[in-house]
Amino acid sequence: MSSIEVKHLNVWFDDKQALRDVNMTIPNKGITAIIGPSGCGKSTFIRSINRMNDIIPSCRVEGQILVEGKDLYGPDVDVTEVRKRIGMVFQRPNPFPKSIYENIAYAPRIHGTKDKRKLSAIVEHSLRRAALWDEVKDRLDKSAYDLSGGQQQRLCIARALAIDPEIILFDEPCSALDPIATAKIEDLLSDLKDEYTVVIVTHNMQQAARVADQTAYFYLGELIEFGDTTQLFERPENELTERYITGRMG
Repeated sequence: MSSIEVKHLNVWFDDKQALRDVNMTIPNKGITAIIGPSGCGKSTFIRSINRMNDIIPSCRVEGQILVEGKDLYGPDVDVTEVRKRIGMVFQRPNPFPKSIYENIAYAPRIHGTKDKRKLSAIVEHSLRRAALWDEVKDRLDKSAYDLSGGQQQRLCIARALAIDPEIILFDEPCSALDPIATAKIEDLLSDLKDEYTVVIVTHNMQQAARVADQTAYFYLGELIEFGDTTQLFERPENELTERYITGRMG
């Protein structure tokens, strides 16, 4: 399992700098929350970790992100392998226009698993890990679009788990969900942190306080403060952090 070591990370889109000299080490396993106002670089930061920003032509990245000591931006890195090791769940549920079963089996099949029994075992295991199996086990052949929004998001989490990642990134996974569905996702995150390194971007500071072991506060593309969640919320060291968490800054 993997810690994430970020060294002097700078990111630009055209001439606009989105991240400025970010340095931090996200520990192995557990949950790290990324908080901060809109436009402060939170999503850019986690998209840098699995090189999702690569698909944006105007993006330029400098610095290093190391997992198990290997720079993910090194010249010999296979980006497909990076994204296999580092799964991602987005803000809005984005199931494929396929059956529930095929949503989970698709990626393992692409990565070479052809045996039907193995695929079925992966589907069941992934859906169980995402706390969805009991709700869908009798309708695996039905469209994923038949599921509720909260179920679709858990399906997307199961889909990320199906390729056996080491790290899972969540970009505001509950922002489109109601409180009941949000509570289920938060319970699931707490279960996953014993097996995976989890990084979650959230606008909801209460959510960060509830689920995260460590929290990082970003502002205007800079990492302002990073540390134990309880300490950051109760005894922040930086005045900018205090102003944000007390609601005196947007």
